This record gives sequence, C-alpha cells and structure tokens, in this order.
Amino acid sequence: MMQEVERCKIALELAATGRRVAVVSSGDSGIYGMAGLVLELVFAGEKETRPEVEIIAGVPAFVAAAALLGAPLMHDFASISLSDLLTPWESIERRVEAAASADFVIALYNPKSKKRITGLQRALDIVSKYRSDDTPVGIVRNATREGESVVLTTLGTLSEHYDSIDMLTLLLIGSSTTRAKDGLMVTPRGYRGV
Repeated sequence: MMQEVERCKIALELAATGRRVAVVSSGDSGIYGMAGLVLELVFAGEKETRPEVEIIAGVPAFVAAAALLGAPLMHDFASISLSDLLTPWESIERRVEAAASADFVIALYNPKSKKRITGLQRALDIVSKYRSDDTPVGIVRNATREGESVVLTTLGTLSEHYDSIDMLTLLLIGSSTTRAKDGLMVTPRGYRGV
C-alpha cells in the first residue's frame, strides 16, 4: 500500500522500452484496482509515446462474496470503500448516507484496519438510521482464497464480529427487502408469481 504510483510508473517505463508488462491487482483491476491509475499515468504522457494498454476483467470481491452468501445483489446496490487514505471521511459519510437512504444493498470494502478502527462503526450508525436491526449482513473474509470465512449475521448483532473484521473483509448489508434463510441471503427482484 501507498506505493501504487511508483509501481505503475515502473511498469509504464518498462512498457515504453517495448516489453510486455502486467500490473496485477486483486479482484477486478477497474474496481479499487490499478487500472485507473495506469490510465491516468498513460494519459499524462505524450499521445505519440503511449503504450497500448489492455485491461483484463477479474472477479470483484463483492461478486465473489455475494455468490458465497447466496444472491444479495439481485437488485440495486452500492459499493463503498471505508478507507480514508485517498478519500476524505466526509465524502465517505455522504456516500454511506446516500446509499442507505436510497435503500441500496451496500458492499463495504476496507471496513477496518489496524489504524482505522472507528470508521466502520460510524458507517453502521448511519446505515442504522434507515435499516432495522434484523437486516441481514454478510461478512466475507478472503473470498475464494485460502483462509476464506463466511458469516451471516444481522445489523443488530454485527458488533459481535468486529474482532474478525479487517482489510481483507467485505461486508454486504442488505436492503429493506433482503432476507436470510438457511444460511443464505437473497434480495428479491420483484418477479411476479414469487
């Protein structure tokens, strides 16, 4: 962390010499990944000397986590990072407020780190203004990786799991229509006859 710019600059310098270079990031390169930074640096250079860039899609953590939890993303949702390293906390709070008040399912990336321990509770306090305590919440750590863990809980009992939440954890907070049954979450789409 915090060496992303240098990493991308080195990759582009190598590409400028004619080498094939890959910049790898977890999940999907265009979702909290490195694709945007690479393109920003490419666009900052002279058009005539820009290397060709191919962005390869990956599996975003919220998609992997959703599959492990059932089908919580069947309707509209929002994805928000709680890391304030690159985004001011005031902006994060506004985004959480907007998503919660609009009744989106909310995917929370980077919920807590060793240094950032209060942001998650602040975000949950905002969500709790719009959701009941029995709202399903999925806690997925290391989705589809070694050490994977999946916990289905509720907004009201989420605090019991704080010690297991870190930067490798993704939270999926249900909307007002999300239901949990037999260890799975589903957010109904509203199909007739169901």
